[in-house]
Amino acid sequence: MNHSRRARAHPTATETSTERRARNLYDLVMPSRAPAYITTPIYYVNDRPHIGSAYTTTLCDVWARAMRLDGRDVFFLTGTDEHGGKVEKSAKDRGITPQALADENSAEFRKLLGPFCLSNDDFIRTTEPRHESQVKLFVERLLKSGDIYLGEFIGWYDEGQEEYITETRAKELEYKSPISGRPLVRATEKNYYFRLSAFQSRLEEFFKANPGFVRPEGRFNEVLGRLRDGLQDVPVTRTNFTWGIPMPGASEHVIYVWIDALFNYATALGLGEPQGALAQERAKYWPPAYHVIGKEILWFHAVIWPAMLMALDLPMPKCVYAHSFWIRNGQKMSKSLGNFVDLETIDGFFAKYGVDAWRWYMTTQGPIGTQDADFSDKHFHEIYTAHLVNTFANCASRTSSMIEKYFGGVMPAAETASMPISAAAGAPTWSAFTEATAAKVARHYEAFELAEASDAALSIVRAVDILINETAPFKLAKDPANLPRVAEILAACAEGVRVAAVLLTPIMPGKCAEVLTAYGSALDGDRASSGLAAAARWGGLTAGTKIAKCAPFMRVDAPVA
Repeated sequence: MNHSRRARAHPTATETSTERRARNLYDLVMPSRAPAYITTPIYYVNDRPHIGSAYTTTLCDVWARAMRLDGRDVFFLTGTDEHGGKVEKSAKDRGITPQALADENSAEFRKLLGPFCLSNDDFIRTTEPRHESQVKLFVERLLKSGDIYLGEFIGWYDEGQEEYITETRAKELEYKSPISGRPLVRATEKNYYFRLSAFQSRLEEFFKANPGFVRPEGRFNEVLGRLRDGLQDVPVTRTNFTWGIPMPGASEHVIYVWIDALFNYATALGLGEPQGALAQERAKYWPPAYHVIGKEILWFHAVIWPAMLMALDLPMPKCVYAHSFWIRNGQKMSKSLGNFVDLETIDGFFAKYGVDAWRWYMTTQGPIGTQDADFSDKHFHEIYTAHLVNTFANCASRTSSMIEKYFGGVMPAAETASMPISAAAGAPTWSAFTEATAAKVARHYEAFELAEASDAALSIVRAVDILINETAPFKLAKDPANLPRVAEILAACAEGVRVAAVLLTPIMPGKCAEVLTAYGSALDGDRASSGLAAAARWGGLTAGTKIAKCAPFMRVDAPVA
């Protein structure tokens, strides 16, 4: 790719006010070039992958690809959480070791990476020596500082979530798990504790100063509500099972699975051993830009984890983003109901629609806000047809087909930057419109507004469709005298398709690469050294560029009701 053509032009005397505003907006929203870090939760190996884990990891992948395309140095982490009583019990029931079970199920999560086009930089396992050794070092620091102490727990325990519940909270929940609905268990144990209560005021001050720390806003309010009830110290160890990291100096205790798991975000960067080779290479990525999680584990990430970081004097993550759940056909997903979207079900969608269509649906229709999202075969097909076949693919196909038919498959020579995008009064020029849109898309991506980014990028395709419908180049071309005007129209259409494909690449890397290759403008890997908005700057397609016919998405039969 010739990046020099995308360098920001200096303002000129002929620059319109619309173009000037677009240029200023571009300058305003260009993100920092600092390294960026994004994480999924690490997935518990007592279960197999499903739509929930695939969804979270896909969102993180879209963001990571967008930031890399914008020239950022990104570290994207996922992995598996492998300790705890549930793993130990499941392994015993099957007559295998906990490590064997962890190996087996961790491999299932690794299988997501290739088929889902995930670009993570590391896959961490909590049974790895690099993790276990650093967790012990972190816990030793907290013991020395007095933030961890030996005490006794008497209260309620959620066995499914492996979470301790205060009496106040248990009463609110009617003594049932908020996730599984199963009764809470009364427990008495001598454990090591983390002094969470000592961080009440510091956490309150932190939340007041950082209202965007938990997103979306409804989740932030949820955390504040629980915080007002007061904080109680939380167990750091357990003694009723053995599958875990031994407590330093007290091997009869194993470190509580949730404390162990939260540290993965730091151990993957080597922060437990600041002078070690891993930290020397990766410490630059801390703090995370986003911890992306499901809403059921918000408390651990929004309150317990920040308090631990405060105790360790480590910088806070920028944002904990807690999305909602998928339901199916109006019902909560359940294996007993037979409506669970597992990997086998997802493979069926891949076979019929392709992985990029799956990624599009996850990104644009998923439960990224405070409301659960309903997954249905019918809705998936409708979105696929409306957004990808009728809009994106149809526009790329008919533009390339007309260039093939009227100009021998070669980009015609025409000046299109100052051409209005439509005949409507006050319509912006193509250059100003796409520059402002690219800046908007870049801002949405960085802010984790992924559906908004996709819609803004697709607006360019819709504008191309409007231009074709308004001007009907296929009719104009019947008269050879009109070919200069046809050239101008199709050159604008082709460049519009190219710009949109660049902006949509993080969501649909395979199909967008297919379009960009057909249009003679393939990206250099997954990076654009001048930034996303610059890579999408108007004028990237030069006269004479070969353009091949392409149809990235094809119609498929609707699902049987």
